[in-house]
Amino acid sequence: MRNKLIFFLILLFSQAAEPVWANDADTLAPPASTAIQPAPSAAPQRGTLYRVRYQNHTGYLFGTIHVGRPDFFPLEEQATRALTEAGTLVLELDMRNHASLQSAAKKYGIYTNNDTLDKHLAPASLMRLKQALAQAGVPFEGVAHMKAWLVANLLLVAMLERQGYHTEQGTETFLLKAAEAQGKTIRELESADFQLSLFDDMTEKQQEQYLDENLTDLQSGVALKKTQDLIDAWVAADEKAFDVLLREAQDDQSTTGKFFRRVLLDKRNPTMTAKIESLIKQDKVSFVAVGLLHLIGANGVPQLLSRHGYQVTRLY
Repeated sequence: MRNKLIFFLILLFSQAAEPVWANDADTLAPPASTAIQPAPSAAPQRGTLYRVRYQNHTGYLFGTIHVGRPDFFPLEEQATRALTEAGTLVLELDMRNHASLQSAAKKYGIYTNNDTLDKHLAPASLMRLKQALAQAGVPFEGVAHMKAWLVANLLLVAMLERQGYHTEQGTETFLLKAAEAQGKTIRELESADFQLSLFDDMTEKQQEQYLDENLTDLQSGVALKKTQDLIDAWVAADEKAFDVLLREAQDDQSTTGKFFRRVLLDKRNPTMTAKIESLIKQDKVSFVAVGLLHLIGANGVPQLLSRHGYQVTRLY
């Protein structure tokens, strides 16, 4: 199940790495289809939604995915009402800060001094990568200065784009557009510098293993199947499917699986929780949107908040 982390990777790639090789300043602008509009009562539930109460303050936690299609929106009435009620939208990252995103990508994902990826990969890994890039229609020269983890994420995003799932139609983009239209304060829990530094903390050997594992899953179709499973679970707000995804992630002993579990979840969830606590106490009503897998399981943000004495209710 190595690619259960794919949506966290997509968030990091689409918001930070894309500007490195895209010249269009509007790359991350939301499409017209994400404009805020009333949610019909028949709109299906998506992801998961929690209400957190502290004294006379309320915070809503909404689980997102970082790619999407226009038909994923608008969100259902309960989530839409919660967002409307909130004075503040809190995201993992504020996608509008292009300069910091680009700076972090160059700092952590790009080699310096004309160094290139081919000098850091074994011949067999380099050959596999060039074959995968050719199949994706990406010349090696276009990614030669990128580190292995960043190239792997590029290929994962390219796979999703071919399936009709786009980063500019992710949940955060829709919520950001809605919040701007409603004049809300927008805050972020993390920085692009922090998020991308997590990937660069991998050793060169781990980065190569990370690339090789993802290439294997891409070539076998496992990446597509597992990703589709996560999308389907989010689309249907399927709690049982969420639990299955998390168990598989916890059982994965690959380099990628351990990185996902120890770094992208276990390391970030407590810090996220502490910041969310501070924001709930600060804002009368806030709407916090983070990647779905941060909100499920015994060590998910809702459970951590509950242990800290907050009244947490799962709405769906």
